[in-house]
Amino acid sequence: MMRRRLTCLSLTGALLMPVMLAMADPLPAPEGPVLLRVSGEIGKTNVDNQAHFDRTMLDALPRQTLDTSTVVTDGVNHFEGFLMRDLLAHVGAQGESAVATALNDYVVDIPLEDFHDFEVLVADSMDGERLTPRDKGPLWIVYPRDDHGELQDIRYDYRWVWQLESLEIR
Repeated sequence: MMRRRLTCLSLTGALLMPVMLAMADPLPAPEGPVLLRVSGEIGKTNVDNQAHFDRTMLDALPRQTLDTSTVVTDGVNHFEGFLMRDLLAHVGAQGESAVATALNDYVVDIPLEDFHDFEVLVADSMDGERLTPRDKGPLWIVYPRDDHGELQDIRYDYRWVWQLESLEIR
């Protein structure tokens, strides 16, 4: 019985650790134009119960790269950005899904488990060039589709949100 309680406490602590770490450091206010807004079930905010990020703040997240093909470009592209799971941990996100909204009002509900099961990138550059609103930017949710056969399903293609503007954690 005691072992079960300890295991339960350890598991609870492990699940709450990202939230506790996120709440430890206050989120600074953006100084430049806001590129991304995160709202909903988050533990760290900086503007009206939301987390607003400018380019400098997003660039401060751990950088990652991903080489993969897409259904809307030719060949394999080289993407750079940050992992969605790192962003979610940074704001202390707790929930089951993220409603992603693009500048063109495209909206899709993405299960948060995607971001834990796969190395989903929020790309801000492709093939060495910063993404712009004219070319799927400034932010694009990119899945490692070439690394996982199951990601080549159309259900995942709908989750590749380009011109990402906001996330609502539910």
